[in-house]
Amino acid sequence: MNHPARSLAAVACAVALAVPALTVPAQAVPVSYAGIARVAGAEIPDTPLGDALRWVLDAATRTPIGQAELKARFAPEFLAAVPAERINEALAAYKGIQVRSVHVQHAGALVAAVDLGGRRYLLTLGVNGAGLISGLLLAEPPEPRPTPASWGELERRLRAVAPRTGFVAAEVTGRSCRPVRGVATGVRRPLGSMVKLFVLGTVAAQIKKGAYRWDTKLTITPELKSLPTGRLQDLPDGSKVTVLEAAKLMISISDNTATDLLVHRAGRRAVERTMRAWTKGHERRNEPLLTTRELFALKGARYPELAERYLAEDTRGRRAFLADVVAKVPLREIAGWPRPRELDTIEWFASPMDVCRAHAGLAKLDDGRIGEIMSANDAGLGLPADRWRAAWYKGGSEPGLLDMSFSATTRDGRTYVVTLMAVNPGAPFDDDRTGQELLALARGAFRLMVE
Repeated sequence: MNHPARSLAAVACAVALAVPALTVPAQAVPVSYAGIARVAGAEIPDTPLGDALRWVLDAATRTPIGQAELKARFAPEFLAAVPAERINEALAAYKGIQVRSVHVQHAGALVAAVDLGGRRYLLTLGVNGAGLISGLLLAEPPEPRPTPASWGELERRLRAVAPRTGFVAAEVTGRSCRPVRGVATGVRRPLGSMVKLFVLGTVAAQIKKGAYRWDTKLTITPELKSLPTGRLQDLPDGSKVTVLEAAKLMISISDNTATDLLVHRAGRRAVERTMRAWTKGHERRNEPLLTTRELFALKGARYPELAERYLAEDTRGRRAFLADVVAKVPLREIAGWPRPRELDTIEWFASPMDVCRAHAGLAKLDDGRIGEIMSANDAGLGLPADRWRAAWYKGGSEPGLLDMSFSATTRDGRTYVVTLMAVNPGAPFDDDRTGQELLALARGAFRLMVE
């Protein structure tokens, strides 16, 4: 049966996708009902996105909406593609919708897990720079993919995901990772938000040495605010959060402002040292370590001018350029990019084995807070509870990049890590479907390792 709201979405989605998507470094949780529900809770943010969602929910109760109000709420491009009667038809179909959770994908889009007519859907909403609705899509969550039955099937399916892939399934013993199976296990690829594993490791190591504590307060200042994903960027300047609160947000919902607060507290060079130690080698592209705000600015402000100037410098010159030029770029000047951009140059880099060692390094720190932080969100992996303890997860994404990494311990005490990395420099991924495929491959790898 053709749902009227989904019919509208099919037309409007083309308009929504034309709006640049600022997704770096974003939360790489596949947009599935279970994943969102575990990550975000049922909070609607006090932002233009949240305001637009509240309006949609309200308008659904009082259709038809007049032309003047539609013009005040929808982007001109949307209204040019979708007649007012079609919009009202869709809004009327939304009556009775119940929002279960909200996941902000980036500054211009959110996904809400909703119930409607006894069924579950994902409502995707986009806004333009003026806060006007530029896309509205109601769709069923993507179907979970089947778990691979063999290593050969897993590797064939991984190769079909992207032109460049990496993968390792390994057993962890102490600080070491013993590969069980892998593809390009030592090839360093862009990390996206998986770099936050290294930030967490740096912070936890400094806490263990007594430099500060998990309850140490951090102050949110304008220069430390980044872009979504996250919540902290919406708090007033001068607000305070503890190191623990920031670390939880950095990992569970990939809060970018939380990340930059922690990098500022720990020190950029300290995180660089952690990356060198855990990657067992010097990766020149990781120095200077970029904050999330700096990466946004280099890729999204006056592109390609700033990016080219930055890349033309040596490491010392890049540090100066970040401090003297990039730091002065206002957040309002950063625009999104819908297609892959500078994936091999302006990013953070590590191999699947490096990421495994990061998981091992975090575990070796033997701090219960790390387990609390890392197990807050398993991205919907859902390993059988009778065989596995709570899994740790961190992923990373931007257009053309989708990474996932998990570690889990069996009930008898054996620990395994699965890391999957997919890069397509030529086109963005369908994150929902690709995420479901990578989840299935990860789930299969854990099962195959303990059979």
